[in-house]
Amino acid sequence: MFDTTLRDGAQREGISFSVEDKLAISRLLDEYGVGFIEGGWPGAMPKDTEFFARAASELKLRNATLVAFGATRKAGVAVADDAQVAALLASQAPVITLVAKSDIRHVHEALRTNGEENIAMVTDTVEHLIAAGRRVFVDCEHFFDGYKHDADYAVSVVRAALRCRGRSGSDV
Repeated sequence: MFDTTLRDGAQREGISFSVEDKLAISRLLDEYGVGFIEGGWPGAMPKDTEFFARAASELKLRNATLVAFGATRKAGVAVADDAQVAALLASQAPVITLVAKSDIRHVHEALRTNGEENIAMVTDTVEHLIAAGRRVFVDCEHFFDGYKHDADYAVSVVRAALRCRGRSGSDV
């Protein structure tokens, strides 16, 4: 089971988990036997950065693995120079979920780049994180809408991530 309460669940109006709350909820989820706990977005949210810093020394998980959430490198930025990718590594989380645009319209409108650069962003980021010893999950954001609009492009994003797995022997 992959639980997103601490990130996605915390986005609801009126919800504001403290770092103490997040640590306590993580312990409970671990006791329930949850396999993966997505702890938040280090580097983008100061509270999440603090949570991961404290979790490294304060959480003794028996069943769960802590997961950091983030995005691929920015367009036109080398992965080694991307502050958000560096924050994912600094989180010390053994697993990282990357959100990747798989709808070409979002690539153009939200990322303001082209499809080839987006594929490079996915590939560069996944390979960089795997090389640093992390397990990587790729969340192909809006995949089915993207597939409906341009199936070939949506599938090419998935294939790019899977090629990284094949080259590294790691899970993606």
